[in-house]
Parts: sequence; structure tokens; C-alpha cells
Amino acid sequence: MTTHGDDSDPAETSSVAAEPPLPAALGDLRTAITAATYPLALASARTARDCATVVTDQLDDYLLPRLARLDAPLLVVVGGSTGAGKSTLVNSLVQARVSASGVLRPTTRSPVLVCNPADTTWFRAGELLPGLTRTNEPGDTTDTLQVVAAPALPAGLAFLDAPDIDSVVDANRALAGQLLAAADLWLFVTTAARYADAVPWGLLRTARDRGTVVAMVLDRVPPEAADEIRDHLAEMLTANELGDAPLFVLPETVISGQGMLPEPVVTELRDFFARLAADSDARDAVVRQTLDGALAALHPAVAQLAAAVDEQATAATALDERVEAAYRGARRTVEQAVQDGRLLRGEVLARWQEFVGTGEFLRGLEARIGRLRDRVVAAVTGRTPPAAELRDAIESQLVTLLRGVAADAAEQAYTGWQAHPAGAALLTPELARPGANLGERAERLVRDWQRDVLELVRAEGGDKRFVARTAAYAVNATGVTVMIAVFASTAFIPTGLEVATGAGTAVAAQSVLQAIFGDQAVRTLAARARTDLLTRVDALLAEEAARYTALTAVAAEAGPTAERLRAAAAEVAAAHREFGLAEPPGHAPAGSAT
Repeated sequence: MTTHGDDSDPAETSSVAAEPPLPAALGDLRTAITAATYPLALASARTARDCATVVTDQLDDYLLPRLARLDAPLLVVVGGSTGAGKSTLVNSLVQARVSASGVLRPTTRSPVLVCNPADTTWFRAGELLPGLTRTNEPGDTTDTLQVVAAPALPAGLAFLDAPDIDSVVDANRALAGQLLAAADLWLFVTTAARYADAVPWGLLRTARDRGTVVAMVLDRVPPEAADEIRDHLAEMLTANELGDAPLFVLPETVISGQGMLPEPVVTELRDFFARLAADSDARDAVVRQTLDGALAALHPAVAQLAAAVDEQATAATALDERVEAAYRGARRTVEQAVQDGRLLRGEVLARWQEFVGTGEFLRGLEARIGRLRDRVVAAVTGRTPPAAELRDAIESQLVTLLRGVAADAAEQAYTGWQAHPAGAALLTPELARPGANLGERAERLVRDWQRDVLELVRAEGGDKRFVARTAAYAVNATGVTVMIAVFASTAFIPTGLEVATGAGTAVAAQSVLQAIFGDQAVRTLAARARTDLLTRVDALLAEEAARYTALTAVAAEAGPTAERLRAAAAEVAAAHREFGLAEPPGHAPAGSAT
């Protein structure tokens, strides 16, 4: 890479060097990927989580450490199927038994990295593949990396013997994929019997899509079938857009007592890597090509993550809409019940009639409103008024209504979520019923509303002297009358004798209010009390709905996260272009062999 002089004024240069744009952009992208979550059980969620793991692993294991040191030794990851002879090949190339080989599968349980003694400091530092603990001895776990020095291996080049890509052990397969993503060059080893297997070709296409430089070793080829198998494999490579990959064919042979291939078998392959190690420009070309491909592959991967985040937000909105529809219907039922007079049936109607007096008294209210105050005062002095009983009846009727609509809404929301895969995964049996102590909360709501209606009477009474003279009884009596007026606003009671009775109730309440407060106050008192009641009902139903919407809240807020992912990916793309990794067309990173 060419460096240019800096003509800037030293006085304007910060004392702390700014992080280069590309690593900084990659760090921001990693933060955005880590912040994205996929809590809802959608088909894309698991795929997105796996994709996020792959991308962050490649950022940590390869892209960030490689960008920090473009001149670091070239890492060749040796991968392949079970029994392909990877460890034997590595031992043969470095002329030392550094990796276990044999018939027991899997032979490579933890990865082994072999490098020249001059390069061990870099590989032991842990910048590359930082999640693996460096060791000097073979291990049996997938969280360690054995680093072995081999003097016969040229400086500037290292081999990493990876676990089998088709291992029966899940952790081994996952680690193999992670290591392949950290390769500057992937040396894929297969055999004449297994070169057409599906699993290897899936990973080869992944390497192609990432732009990783690939070389192929076709091992254990019978001499009589060598040309046919080589040609077929070459056709498959070309069909999968990997026709430029160097291909080395190793014949069937006898392994030495040291677990190595005969020298003539590996000479061509060893010479290929010796030339690569000796040519800094060729190594640099391999690094540039792999880095360039890995950076380019980030964009579609992040686009997939952002789309999955969008899908989370869309699903959360759909689930919330089902909940909102259920509880909006509950609110509408309460509002209709308050307005259409149905709350005046039964106990409330009986208590109201008892409260205002006999039928003769109800009829007399219309003609002798002027004498109402006296009659109320007389009632105070003669006996204890039944206002408390009426308030209790109103409370009972309202609480019953609220219990019913809350139960119906919970059931409707539950059913709505059951029909959605993401919603069904969030459901618990408790959500099918109203929330804990709903009855107590409803009772408290009604009592608080009734108390505030009485306060409204005190504050808004047109004739304050009346309130003062008749004290608590006038306030209580007038307050329950306001409550009755709230429920009798349309006097709609649908059947039989109740029509006349309901109309009389409305007239009585209206007349009482007019006698005490005057015409103007009548127009607003009931409306204000009704609005106050419905506001409290809204709060209660919102608490009930929140039992559902709290479960989707994280996913519902995913929109900004998706935009952050896209913005971070765009910053990486811009920094990538500015960094200028790609070599001019026609520059070959390394020679080929067939």
C-alpha cells in the first residue's frame, strides 16, 4: 500500500491519532449488530441470530486484526471433510508431526496453528481469533488454539489445521466454519471418494461469496482414475465460479511411520506455498483479495439482518394492533353502556326510585321544582337518606361491567395472538384472563370517580348557599343525581315498562340538577362526570393491554435499530472505497496448479 506525505500544519494535528475510518466504521457496525435483537419467534429470527454471530466472529477473528496489521503472516486454514487427510497433509508440509492423525474420528478436536518460530509472537498475541486461548499442548476442547513452531515452514506463512466441516460434533462444525472465515487463504482438502459431497460445496460457495482465496487438494486419487476425477472436479469448480482456484491432485500412497506423505507427493504443493511465502507482493495480493471480498460480503449480510429487524417491528405492530382492537372494543362497550341507560336497570333503578321518593314525588318534580330544596331539607331532618345504597348499587353495576369487558378483551387478545406464530410463542395462561386484582382495581376506580363527582358538585354548584345550608346531604344527594344523569343521557332502556321508568328517571335527574344548579350547569355537569369516568376506564384498560404490549415492546422499537444497521453498513462501504484495497484488474494473487 502506498503512503503519502502529510502536508498538514503540525499545530493543527491532534495529539491523539484518530482511528482509521475503516476500522472505526467496522467497530460501529459491530456495535449496531450486537444491539439488534430478534425476540419474536419468526422464521427469520434464528437465521438472523446465526448470521449476526458469523459476521461478528469474522469482524473479531479476521477483519479487525488483519486491518490492524496488513503485513502480518499469511494464515492458511486447512479444512475439509472427515477423514480427508488434513492433519497428515499439514504434518507433511511442515515436515514435523504437529497435528494428530489416525483412524479415530474426529482426530482434530481443537485447532492447531503451525508457523515459523519468527511468527509465533504475532499468533500468540491473540489479536487474530481472540476468542481462542493459546496453548502449547494439544487440547480436547474447541476454545483453545495450540500454537506450534516449525522451523521448516517459511516465515510469513502459517497453517491452521481445523476440525472437520462435517464433524458429528456440533461444536467442531461450528468452530470449523468460524476458522474458515478467519482465513487469508482456504486450503480445502477432499478425496476422490467424497469430492462431490454437498456439505463441502456449500462451504466452498460461502468462501466464494466472501471473496476468500481458495486452493483445492484432491487427495487419495487412484492413478488409473486421476485424469477423469481431476477433470470432473475442475468442471464442478468452474460451474461454481471457482475455476481460478489452484487444484492439486495427490495420488493414493502409503503413509510413513512418522504419519507423513512421501516427499514427492507434496513437493508441488510445498513449492506453491514456498513461492507464496517468498513473494511479499503475492501474499499482499491474497490478503487484499480476501479482505476486499469479506468487506463486500458484509453489505448483503447486514441487509439481511436489517430486514429481519424490520420483520420483528412489523410483527410487533401486528400483535399490538390485535391487542389494541380488543381493548378498544372493551372501551366502546363501556361507553355505550354509560350512554344507553343499561346501567340503570335492576338494583340501580330500584335504589334511585327509593332515593327520590314515591312515584307521586317523581311526578311532582316536574310541576313543583321550586319546592325541591325544602323537600330535600325535610328529608335530611327526617331520616338518613339512601344515597349510600344508591352509590353502592352504581359501584356494583360499574364494576360488573368493567370485569366483563376486561375478561372479553383478554380472551379476544389471547385468541388473536394464538393465530400469529410470534404471538403464540409469547402467550402464557395468565394472559387469557384479566390481570391480577382487576376487581379491586375496578372497585377503586369507581369509588375514586364517585368521590370526584362529589368534589365536582362542591366546586361547580351554581347555588353555593344551597350547598352550605344542606351540607353533606346536599352534596351526596346531588352527586348521585349527577351519576344517574350520566347513565340516563339517552334514556335508552329497550323493553316494556322500563321505557317509561327510564324516561322518568332521566326527567327526575334532569329536574333535580336544574333545581339545584340552574340550566347552564346541567349542560356540563353530566358531560364532565362522564368524561372523567371514561378517562379512568381508559387507564384501567391500558393497564390490562400493557400485559400484552410489554412483551412486544423491544421488538416494536426495532425500527431505529434497522436504520442504524443500514447506516453503519453504508459507512463501512464508504470507508472501504476510500481504503482502496482492491488491486488493479488482472493482478493474480498466486500461481495455479493442475
